[in-house]
Amino acid sequence: MPVEQAVKRFGGIDVLVNNASAISLTGTAETSMKKYDLMNGVNARGTFLCSQVCLPHLAKSSNPHILNLSPPLSMKSKWFSGHVAYTMAKFGMSMCVLGMAEELKDQGVAVNALWPKTVIATAAVMNLLGGEEAVAASRKPEILADAAHLILTKPSKEFTGNFVIDEDLLRAHGVSDLSKYLVTPGVEPLPDFFVD
Repeated sequence: MPVEQAVKRFGGIDVLVNNASAISLTGTAETSMKKYDLMNGVNARGTFLCSQVCLPHLAKSSNPHILNLSPPLSMKSKWFSGHVAYTMAKFGMSMCVLGMAEELKDQGVAVNALWPKTVIATAAVMNLLGGEEAVAASRKPEILADAAHLILTKPSKEFTGNFVIDEDLLRAHGVSDLSKYLVTPGVEPLPDFFVD
């Protein structure tokens, strides 16, 4: 099992980042059950399972964190319309944050979510969500890495149950110039889904 192999090789687990995701921005009639099952299997079930399997090892860490790349919960219909199955799957990850943060706080295991304010230059954006034009109007993944680092270095007993937007967190920590994260200098990035 990969978790046991990681523990054997590195001596434990301090951080779990649930980042894997499956996406299909299709309407209800166009979403096959195979795609539905894939999205919910990878996003919601995968997050729950990885968290469950890592929990005994995280509980032994001095500063354990689970970080889900998932959006803030919002029951606004605009975030469901046009891609109900995908939103359900991503919000499944966010519901894990909501529930597990409360459940695990007495064990000192932090559970938080991180989400981009803008589109991020990823393979999904290139291949599924707009191609080169969308990538050109995106931010680099490094913005999420820097935000994740800030979250994962916070004391786990003091910072849990949060739905963090990358840009907001960086600005709160004194980063005022975000231009280094632009894929195309001078081009404002497109807003991401799920951010009001």
